[in-house]
Amino acid sequence: MYEFDWSTIIPNLPWLLAGMIVTLKITITAVIFGIIWGTLLAVMRLSDFLPLRWFARLYVDLFRSVPLVMVLLWFYLVVPRFLQQVLGLSPQSDIRLISAIVAFSLFEAAYYAEIIRAGIQSISGGQSHAALALGMTYGQSMRLIILPQAFRAMVPLLLTQGIVLFQDTSLVYVLSLADFFRTADTLGVNSGTEIEMVLFAGAVYFVISLSASLLASYLKKKRTV
Repeated sequence: MYEFDWSTIIPNLPWLLAGMIVTLKITITAVIFGIIWGTLLAVMRLSDFLPLRWFARLYVDLFRSVPLVMVLLWFYLVVPRFLQQVLGLSPQSDIRLISAIVAFSLFEAAYYAEIIRAGIQSISGGQSHAALALGMTYGQSMRLIILPQAFRAMVPLLLTQGIVLFQDTSLVYVLSLADFFRTADTLGVNSGTEIEMVLFAGAVYFVISLSASLLASYLKKKRTV
């Protein structure tokens, strides 16, 4: 019968923490840029200007129809060449991390765009008409009246999508990037405790995701009260 050996976890905590920092760096950066770009895509999808609306729809449909692993590999092949030839970035830079951040940001923006578009459409059209009647432009009414209300309503959904993104960061394993999961797996293989390390990594993902899910539920209930 297999005997679990958890003694290697504590000595390896510094390396596990370093891996978690990489995971959180990808998650936080992708959430910020994903929401910013997703907001622009959502506004474009609601625009009366057909080329903008078509571009946003094509972008969203494309990224939502392609597996995330494939997107990661695409950008891992494209981004290094672009950064080195166009921006003059040295080959010694951590191209894998930059590629992962770019891929996650652009991929998640497609999902954030749909969440934000639904949030904008949930706001009464009368408010937009009233803003226009007061002399505001479409951009001013969207920026000052519609989007602030929409974002307040969307906070639980945005947080939930962030949780999904945090879990999906483990896919950077295919890029050999030393995130939390890959670090745990590598340490487990080297110490002969791969099962324990993978179980520990899963428990950490579970605790963080569950805590964030409870926060999202709390915010949703607070909003409906």
